Amino acid sequence: MQRRVLMAVATSALFASSSVFAEAGDWMARVRAVNIDTHNSSSPVTGAALSRKTIPEVDFGYFFTDNISAELILTYPQKHEVSLNGALLGTLKELPPTLLAQYHFMPGSSFSPYVGAGLNYTRYSSVDMPGFSTSKSSTGGALQVGFDVPVNKNLSFNVDLKKVYMKIDVNTAAGAYVTTLKIDPVLFGVGLGWKF
Repeated sequence: MQRRVLMAVATSALFASSSVFAEAGDWMARVRAVNIDTHNSSSPVTGAALSRKTIPEVDFGYFFTDNISAELILTYPQKHEVSLNGALLGTLKELPPTLLAQYHFMPGSSFSPYVGAGLNYTRYSSVDMPGFSTSKSSTGGALQVGFDVPVNKNLSFNVDLKKVYMKIDVNTAAGAYVTTLKIDPVLFGVGLGWKF
């Protein structure tokens, strides 16, 4: 009997100490390491590709209710190589801020999964592709799934997976259209979140 009581108390303490801390009115900041896995396809000229890489990511979220929040995802301009059938064409930088609406399942539990959907705006700059130019920006949808595991009252461990729809037109230096490259990366991130 005593062992059962002790186990019940220990279990209650575990869940109490690891309960999800974000509630309506809370702000949250997350820092993640994110792997960008580009899913390149191009048409009408095939074989164009943007390189993969791992980047730092910062985002800020606000909880309208315990379940519903918005998240703005930010980073600094990221440099990528652009290739055609394996031959390097040059480099460019892309800056892809993304705004997502999220629904958090099981608020108040020790494991809080969420889903999100929103809009991405990508700005292309510092294009260094001799003989070629590109479009300046693109807009597309974004989908998200992830989960938070509380570490303490204000800190959580986060795993996040996003699909972002991005594209860029490649033109000759004179402006003649060549092809459209759909980048459509899958982004896998791991990091920490802080409530404030």
